[in-house]
Amino acid sequence: MTDYTKYLTSQVTLGKMSRRDFMGRAAAFGITLAAAGTMFDTAAKAQEPKRGGHFKMGLEGANSTDSRDPAKVISQFMFVVSRNWGDLLVEAHPLTGAAVPSLAESWEPSADAATWTFTIRKGVKFHDGKELTVDDVVKTLQRHTDTKSESGALGVMKSIKEIKTDGDKLVLELTEGNADMPLLLSEYHLIIQPNGGFDDPAAMIGTGPYKMTNFEPGVRATFERNKDDWRQDRGFVDTIEMIAMNDATARIAALSSGQVHYINRIDPKTVDLLKRAPNVEILKTSGRGHYTFVMRCDTAPFDNNDLRLALKYAMDRETMVQRILAGYGKPGNDFPINENYTLFPEGIEQRVYDPDKAAFHFKKSGHSGSVLLRTSDVAFPGAVDAAVLYQESAKKAGIEIEVKREPGDGYWTNVWNVQPFATSYWGGFATQDIMYSTGYLSTADWNETRFKRSDFDKLLLEARSELDEAKRKDIYRAMAVMVRDEGGVIIPMFNDFLNGASKQVKGYVHDIGHDMSNGYVATRVWLDA
Repeated sequence: MTDYTKYLTSQVTLGKMSRRDFMGRAAAFGITLAAAGTMFDTAAKAQEPKRGGHFKMGLEGANSTDSRDPAKVISQFMFVVSRNWGDLLVEAHPLTGAAVPSLAESWEPSADAATWTFTIRKGVKFHDGKELTVDDVVKTLQRHTDTKSESGALGVMKSIKEIKTDGDKLVLELTEGNADMPLLLSEYHLIIQPNGGFDDPAAMIGTGPYKMTNFEPGVRATFERNKDDWRQDRGFVDTIEMIAMNDATARIAALSSGQVHYINRIDPKTVDLLKRAPNVEILKTSGRGHYTFVMRCDTAPFDNNDLRLALKYAMDRETMVQRILAGYGKPGNDFPINENYTLFPEGIEQRVYDPDKAAFHFKKSGHSGSVLLRTSDVAFPGAVDAAVLYQESAKKAGIEIEVKREPGDGYWTNVWNVQPFATSYWGGFATQDIMYSTGYLSTADWNETRFKRSDFDKLLLEARSELDEAKRKDIYRAMAVMVRDEGGVIIPMFNDFLNGASKQVKGYVHDIGHDMSNGYVATRVWLDA
């Protein structure tokens, strides 16, 4: 079979091409109608989900300190764990990013988009047999608005003034209008729990397609299919086993040998090697994920913007993309938004490596001596190599960067959001508003750069309530420029998500929202024996 016919049949298998389109393209390529019909039917049959089997995953991102409370989910491992057992009110469409119903089956805004009314789905049961009610939804959202919950969604929830019921409906009164409100509820921490999780936030009882059967922090998690699942379009495998594999070599060996069906975070430098394995498929997805070097703006010496600018100009982004991502990504521009977001701010000059400008700002900052950068390969694939590469490019500007490699276990609790200069990553969010509200709003718990500007916060609120898209785009542009030129984040690259799977794995959805099919990988795929 030629590469082109392989491409055509793969599009049918993925559900991306109709019979009519397939027949037309096949005919244009010189394939007879009879042969094309057979090819289409075979590919279409492969698209039909099969139920059953035990799905094994080897995932990076697990820690012995991982919390079972969805409000405190940080790592990649726990992101997938929470997707297995929990549901949100709203999900984001995997290809377009548009809001689609989940536990909220519909919604209506007021004329000014400051009041939203959600109809909560009936007949849905939690894993403990209790039926979902609107009160469970209200209490869940209320828990995530409480600073004591330490919720990663706190920045998003601050825009909600009042959470109440109207009969069996949920009503949200906002501090100002927000056209994106349904998508804000797709924030992955906002899993609906019985009584909002107040009784036991770590119980892992939800309405999702799988029930937790065992959990060992930093080691393993297992699940069995929820036979009372309210949806029939997911949960195809009977059981799931997630094994913590923070070592990249161990993950590759496990997939190549058939010990697991799926691994995440493939180092781009090993893609060609993995491609040689006869039973392995590389899963490349363009998304909103980006790798970061984070400086805390409230901590010396990074409270000096000239030093921050010096470190930004000392970053060789093009070389970083080629040598760290092996070309599987694009250069970043020191603000966390790329073309996969709607209302992407265009016309902002791309920052490039400039040792002279870096040296100028470094001298102007008055700083002397080295700068300590903490890193670990759990921050992102190749993070240590990236830090060393950065160290080399900074030397040409007369800037000495001391690279300290930290242990992977505990990195997300002891280094990230704690130390003043460290490597990190973001998988991206459904909207610019969520991204900025979660990571850049002055009051956000995950404001890792401690970038705190009242004028930025004001722009964020203006963008949120502006219903004119052209005006809103202008506001987002001003915010991006502010973060780029005055913030504490260096974003050298937006990465393609690179994962690997056995060819037994079918139905994988390339979701622009986040890595690993936006965390839903285990709930969406099936196994072809």
